[in-house]
Amino acid sequence: MKEKLICIGNGMAGIRTIEELLKLAPDKYDLAVFGAEPYGNYNRILLSPVLAGEKTVDDIILNDEQWYIDNGITLHKAHTIVSIDRAKRQVHSDKGITASYDRLLLATGSNPFMIPVSGHTLPGVVSFRDIRDVHTMLEVAHQGQHAVVIGGGLLGLEAANGLLKQGMQVTVVHLLDSLMDRQLDKTAADLLKRSLEERGLTFLMEAETTAILGDTHVTGIRFKDGQEIPADLIVMAVGIRPNIELAKKAGLYCERGIVVNDTLQSYDPRIYAVGECVQHRRQLYGLVAPLFEQAKVCANHLANLGYSRYEGSVTSTKLKVTGIDLFSAGDFRGNENTDELVFQDPSQGIYKKLVIEDNRIKGAVLYGDTVDGAWYFQLMRDGVDISGQRDRLLFGQAHLGDSGHSEMTQPVAMMSNEAEICGCNGVCKGTIVNAIIEKKLFTLDEVRAHTKASSSCGSCTALVEQLLAFTSMPLS
Repeated sequence: MKEKLICIGNGMAGIRTIEELLKLAPDKYDLAVFGAEPYGNYNRILLSPVLAGEKTVDDIILNDEQWYIDNGITLHKAHTIVSIDRAKRQVHSDKGITASYDRLLLATGSNPFMIPVSGHTLPGVVSFRDIRDVHTMLEVAHQGQHAVVIGGGLLGLEAANGLLKQGMQVTVVHLLDSLMDRQLDKTAADLLKRSLEERGLTFLMEAETTAILGDTHVTGIRFKDGQEIPADLIVMAVGIRPNIELAKKAGLYCERGIVVNDTLQSYDPRIYAVGECVQHRRQLYGLVAPLFEQAKVCANHLANLGYSRYEGSVTSTKLKVTGIDLFSAGDFRGNENTDELVFQDPSQGIYKKLVIEDNRIKGAVLYGDTVDGAWYFQLMRDGVDISGQRDRLLFGQAHLGDSGHSEMTQPVAMMSNEAEICGCNGVCKGTIVNAIIEKKLFTLDEVRAHTKASSSCGSCTALVEQLLAFTSMPLS
């Protein structure tokens, strides 16, 4: 008789865990999924291009309802689990369903932080976390003129760009003096700000929100210095908090997130957790690549192949704004023990900085030319000694050549087969090349379907396309 596995959360982390589990042990569990939203699993990372009008909601669906049927998964859409009875091993939904489990997977994600100023609950004040938020923003964009985005981080800038493309006048309000301060140094942030201003965005830096104005709908916003500006829509993009209320209510040990060990088990060994709700070795993760790495380890353990361990993730960041190339990874600020290698061409809007310690890359910021981002990230993650190529490192992999001498060629041709192309899904060059050759793939969509490369955040699309072109190139 099959064991029962319930997944609470129908998002990218939980469903990726189930996908991995189905590869390893397709017949081990009776599977059920409870999701609070009325959709199948969709790519939350691509909400930004949906808002910008570059994609539709259908374009970002990862697992439609037929996928659940085909895999024998019972899907409960628009069901919120309100309690877990650990003694009886049961979960209870807000629609009155009670389901039993042998193993439970918590993938409850995170909640947006809303600044608790007066007026923050008014209609027209939204976060940017799900399809419903995007629909709300698009409805207002078709009627209103002025949008204010609070937060100059990654998500806030993507929201601002999308609303600008929908024809709104957009002001970005940021508490600090530098955009994307968690990912960029001041030089790169200033280049980014200048580029976004040229597109039509307005910025209010070092501005603290004290009130949101309006009676029945938002009409404006007030700042600490007394300044007020009009707003038909206010988007708060000021951070997330792990959604741990259900776990805490069930008596699971939580700190900032649900505390898990290296096999993604909570303090109750029957209950696993993955994704943004998790705290592992005191670290929280909000990017997709670590979530997918957790999913692989968790699925491995659920399949009783418990040799795999999650030891944490090194992350990188790219901005999903068409026409802006930006890459950041690791410790880009450095300290008294680090050196900085810097290349800057202000007229071309290009800036590169590598932070080096003991002849190893510790961090990188690239703006305007990110083609070597994946290579730098691989060198950093693998702890490669770069002393032999330090003087040419900033010029990129294509300039080094196999012998270390200057030799221009396509960057993808220089990468080893073990080089990671798609960080989100952990897909290396060799996997993509083999799929292209063996399955005779000719399009980007075919490569995505067979390897998952470029199917999540899309930031590696250019590299995958280069690899597709290079691999398909006839031999001379």
